[in-house]
Parts: sequence; structure tokens; C-alpha cells
Amino acid sequence: MNALTRLTFLFIVGSLLVSFAPKHRLVADNPNAVLGTWLNGTKRGHIQIYKQGDNYFGKLIWLKDPNDPATSKPKLDGKNPDARLKARPLLNMNIMTNFEFDGGNVWDEGKIYNPEDGKTYSCKMTLKDANTLDVRGYVGISLIGKTQVWTRIK
Repeated sequence: MNALTRLTFLFIVGSLLVSFAPKHRLVADNPNAVLGTWLNGTKRGHIQIYKQGDNYFGKLIWLKDPNDPATSKPKLDGKNPDARLKARPLLNMNIMTNFEFDGGNVWDEGKIYNPEDGKTYSCKMTLKDANTLDVRGYVGISLIGKTQVWTRIK
């Protein structure tokens, strides 16, 4: 093979490899890669993650069953230990607060509120790929907790 044939061959092989590369590549260390709307691990809610200042927050923007079957009215935050908050609607409630980007596709130092038990947990998010987010709620240290896998909607 002469040099021109070899160069042409390498160009064609390289072009083929690029064409088969994943279309939604994860950009390493992009602080805003987590922004968007996510289907939570139970598949019963959509959370919109947004940025305010240097921190990241999450708002519950959709529920599979938004109304209380007994009253046909919107579901409320009835399990909240604060009596003043029990009457607030779940929809459009901030459930994730004050996450900081730590690098390496990790957001940490945040809190997540679980309306199903009325408790707030420490939380860490890890972007596994462009459309998969591991959300780990925990008490004390990250080893004692539970991880949900969230899927990007948009």
C-alpha cells in the first residue's frame, strides 16, 4: 500500500468510527449537564432541575396521579411534619435544594424532600450518561441510603 492509499483507508475507518459513536455523549465536567426534566425512579413524577445562582434545584412538575382519589382535588403535602405546610399542593413544589457541582459529573451537598414520607434527606446526584441520573438520598453518610435511577425526558 502506498502512502496515499493508507491515508485514504485511515480516513474512511476513522469516519466510520465517528459515525457509530453515541449521539448523546456526556460532556465531562459540564456543570449544567444535569439541567432538564427527569422521570423519577418510581415513574410517578417528573422533576425539572434548574439552576439558580451557583446552585441547582428540582421542582415536581408532573404527577402520574395528581389528584387525591378521595376528594378529586390536587394532592397535598399531607405527610409534612410541619403543620403549616400540610395544605400546600405537591405540584410545582421544590423537592430538591442547594446542590453544588463537585466535578466529575457529581452534584452534592443538596437536600431532597420525599413527600411520600414527609422527610428530607441529604442527596447526591451522579450523571451516568446524558440521559441517566443516579439520585442517592441518605442520612448521615452516603453509604446509608437509597439510589433511584432517573431518566431524562427533555
